[in-house]
Amino acid sequence: MTETERATPAPGAAPADGAAARRLRNFVGGAWVEATSTEVLETRSPASGEVLAAVPLSNEADVAAATAAARAAFPAWRATPPQQRARALFALRALVVEHQDELARLVTTDMGKTFDDAFAEVGRGIESIEAATAVPHLLKGENLEGVARGVDVEMVRQPLGVIGAITPFNFPVMIPLWFIPYALACGNTVVLKPSEQDPLPSVRLFELIEEADIFPAGVLNLVLGAHDAVNGLLHSPEVDGISFVGSAKTARYVASTAAAEGKRVQALGGAKNAMVVMPDADPKLLAGGVTSSAFGAAGQRCLAGSLLVLVGSKEEQDASLATVVEAARGLTVGDGADPATDVCPLVSVASRERVEGEIETALGDGAELVLDGRRDGGEGGAQLGPTILDKAAPDSRAVREELFGPVLTVLRVEDLDGALEVVNSSRYGNSSILFTSSGGTAREFRYGVQAGMIGVNVGVAAPVAWFPFAGWKDSIDGDLHANGGDAFEFYTRKKVVTSRWA
Repeated sequence: MTETERATPAPGAAPADGAAARRLRNFVGGAWVEATSTEVLETRSPASGEVLAAVPLSNEADVAAATAAARAAFPAWRATPPQQRARALFALRALVVEHQDELARLVTTDMGKTFDDAFAEVGRGIESIEAATAVPHLLKGENLEGVARGVDVEMVRQPLGVIGAITPFNFPVMIPLWFIPYALACGNTVVLKPSEQDPLPSVRLFELIEEADIFPAGVLNLVLGAHDAVNGLLHSPEVDGISFVGSAKTARYVASTAAAEGKRVQALGGAKNAMVVMPDADPKLLAGGVTSSAFGAAGQRCLAGSLLVLVGSKEEQDASLATVVEAARGLTVGDGADPATDVCPLVSVASRERVEGEIETALGDGAELVLDGRRDGGEGGAQLGPTILDKAAPDSRAVREELFGPVLTVLRVEDLDGALEVVNSSRYGNSSILFTSSGGTAREFRYGVQAGMIGVNVGVAAPVAWFPFAGWKDSIDGDLHANGGDAFEFYTRKKVVTSRWA
């Protein structure tokens, strides 16, 4: 973003009082409106530390205005034929494709990830829109004729109503597009609350949607904020369903609170994804897969592999580790906008300080540094290089909990059974990866591992949008996942009609 662009506020922004940074606005009922809350939070570039915008911390009244607009728009949107809603999504897809480069650069600016990573993220969001356009087919119900003399039964799907979508900082375009297209396709209206740490991509997406006039006023709304905005959605009597992605602790809070309020909820939480390395792993696949998984996006992914389980003799384990360390040493840490960068900054200085604290804790618990990525933080103060910890205690935080940074912890076991025991003892079950050249080993791993998304010689096992994002155990609170057929199940409820006519 240039100084000229910042000096001329977009529809979603007004000049910040006494500052060059713009103050962002909410999008409610088809119009950009100032939040009534006077509290703001600065969003800064992770690479430079530059203030990008002032984010309003919307309050209960701001949320109530957005949910009221969504409720008012619901009857007409529900009555819109499914094929017309699908056509609106085709227009949304074309819009995002046209502006994929722009949105990716905003992700790099506000969140920090490399441009290639950000471009791929927007591409994944486009896939979700494409999957949701199948709604006329996937909303079809079922019928059974003649269950008794003159009696027929049919099942139809109808939308829930108003959906509150609460999304995290690490995928500021993709995860909103996990929820919005499916919810709208099914006939619901939506209030999006993106992360307060990097809201600029969401704001720009809504600006583009408004300019293109794709959806009627109130069908899609945006509320910026933090805890108060989340609680406003959870307690709002106008909201019928909640879609959430974030930490495991917050996911449990969101799920329990929403359920107590009688809302349907899908709350995708954290992870501690293990990558199991067999002695016969292909070195090239191993090096590329592990380093991209553990250190891509500075480890700020719920599918990041943060636990490396080495199988075999000590010599075999050491050889596998040496392959990974050598590859990690070759990664370049820097500004995500620099094409040479492999490992971007963390989202904020506070995040870097938190992760460095986790490294210190691990060392205090007996872990040994194989690779030390600690540094001065760079221009923006948020940089942290790839860090590898060996000999960590099996019950330590570095082994058991999600650190959400470029930190890889190593455990060693003798065989595949030992590896499965390690993986399955985790309270999380998002993803697990196996590196091997043996089909039999891969089949045994796939059968026995307790995780919802499995990769074989693939570092990040992210399903395409036509399949659910299928975390297990404490990686999800709820029964239905994002994307795939689960999305159509979540955003609709079934109605069974039994009929007899004279």
